[in-house]
Amino acid sequence: MEIKNAQFVISAPTTDKCPQDNKSEYAFIGRSNVGKSSLINMLCNHKGLAKTSATPGKTLLINHFIINGEWYLVDLPGYGYAKRSKSVQEQLQRMISSYILQREQLVNVFVLVDIRHSQQKIDREFVDWLGMSGVPFSIVFTKADKLGPVKARQNAQAWMDALRDTWETLPPYFITSSEKHTGREELLDYIASINQQLNDKEGR
Repeated sequence: MEIKNAQFVISAPTTDKCPQDNKSEYAFIGRSNVGKSSLINMLCNHKGLAKTSATPGKTLLINHFIINGEWYLVDLPGYGYAKRSKSVQEQLQRMISSYILQREQLVNVFVLVDIRHSQQKIDREFVDWLGMSGVPFSIVFTKADKLGPVKARQNAQAWMDALRDTWETLPPYFITSSEKHTGREELLDYIASINQQLNDKEGR
């Protein structure tokens, strides 16, 4: 898939303020400072589309971007940013949960994980929650350029293997680098294949 057009549409404070049409939505989420904005900009070939910041925890709303006029890329707030007040953390948690569990247009959640680290408790708990909630998701390993290709593959494999203690079927995963555009084609082709399946199902 080639992204010819990517435009910001709306920042919504709650799920009911999200766009009212029925276009498919693909949500991106991860721990604060995982490189989410950089990844979104890399996927869309648009440097300033999602606001990148040296300060983690900047995304506080549900941000919708319309892609090729056909589907939405959704930038969700990061989780696990300790410097937020407890009330803000709880408010964000409620917003993220309600969007993920109630938004009928949501097709897939991409969970971003820093490839340099072994499996963190907060990421594992989030992934397990998605699984128990029956939400389709994929793992996107970020910052692969910080490691060599062999080490990046080993780390990703070790992270996925660690899921096997409770997971029978592992979710799909992608290894990416915003700096080197690694994994861009694979991720976009994956989205395109899901869109095609949905179109076939609906007889479009």
